[in-house]
Amino acid sequence: MFFVVFILSEINIYPIKSLGGIILQSSEVEERGLKYDRRWMLVINENKFITQREYPKMALLRVSLDENGLIVSHKQENFGKLLIPFNYEFTETKDVIIWEDTCKGSFYDKQIDDWFSEAIGINCRLVYMPDTSERLVNPKRIKNKIVSFADGYPFLLIGQSSLDDLNSRLRAETHSGVQARMEIPLPMNRFRPNFVFTGGKAYEEDEWKKFKIGKVKFRAVKPSVRCVITTINQETAELAHEPLRTLAKYRRFENGVIFGMNVVCDSTGIINIGDQIHKKLF
Repeated sequence: MFFVVFILSEINIYPIKSLGGIILQSSEVEERGLKYDRRWMLVINENKFITQREYPKMALLRVSLDENGLIVSHKQENFGKLLIPFNYEFTETKDVIIWEDTCKGSFYDKQIDDWFSEAIGINCRLVYMPDTSERLVNPKRIKNKIVSFADGYPFLLIGQSSLDDLNSRLRAETHSGVQARMEIPLPMNRFRPNFVFTGGKAYEEDEWKKFKIGKVKFRAVKPSVRCVITTINQETAELAHEPLRTLAKYRRFENGVIFGMNVVCDSTGIINIGDQIHKKLF
């Protein structure tokens, strides 16, 4: 058995689906994802989830962790800070819809819902995924794994070398006069990974199977197919054609344009920035 060593350089969580992320120095790996990651979600009619795909203004909502709960604020306007307490007595739990899945979500009160509705500009409600709610990862891909309100898998992994390569291609496009004004270098937050690592070649993660971050075991499942959210500036909510246009030139496969690797865990525990990543070679 042989291993190649890489280094964990970023840990990110996105407590409320499709809102701003939080950079951490350490985090707890749970079966359905990192602690607090996408355990909250906004829903509209018929309790169906919403994301930046339909409502880019969601990018303007900043989320931070407090000892008592989540703190949400707006990056551009003064709506005040909203506290979403960890210890909350829910009185309403019912089915919510995310993609093709239906699972249980617990609803907050009108005051919290009204804050989000005003900030985003659409009537919506905030829901929390209780520990008793079990949403399965696609069993055609992998069996007996659960996930939070993430799109489909508990974790997303991207190599820094992959983003560096993409940015070099974007710069070349800009210098050729093809691109209009755009954000260069493109930040990693466009791709919303949980884990970023240094070391290895660009798109190294495409080939990964089983690996460990520190002492915690993970398994790569499938490449991540990218959507329009990657084209939304996370500081301004402005949309553009990039990076999907450039990625499509060299990263388009049968299922779509891919960037990053979807991952599940085979054990739980604490991970830290600077942890070694041991990739098993087959």
